[in-house]
Amino acid sequence: MYAHQQRLASEEVQGLRREGGRWLRELREARGLSQRQLAALIGAEYYTFVSQLETGRGRIPPDRYRIWAEALGLDAAEFVQTLMQFYDPVTHEILFGESETRSA
Repeated sequence: MYAHQQRLASEEVQGLRREGGRWLRELREARGLSQRQLAALIGAEYYTFVSQLETGRGRIPPDRYRIWAEALGLDAAEFVQTLMQFYDPVTHEILFGESETRSA
């Protein structure tokens, strides 16, 4: 199991998660999908999983990134690059430099 310690304060991490959740909700809504419909597309048993992510309570498991990207109509690499801004901003900055969050 991989345990990642952020160098950010807990409040900052939660703020990034909430912003990431808003981004996911915007993507879902742009596709005209309900939370239930998206849950079905990604193979989630409960639509509340989508709801939790959209409110910043949790993360998409990395082994599901491609499925989410496909369901939301995005290229997987672009999806993950943007998602990293919210989930792992330290690694994102190392790989891609400073960003203005939410480039996709």
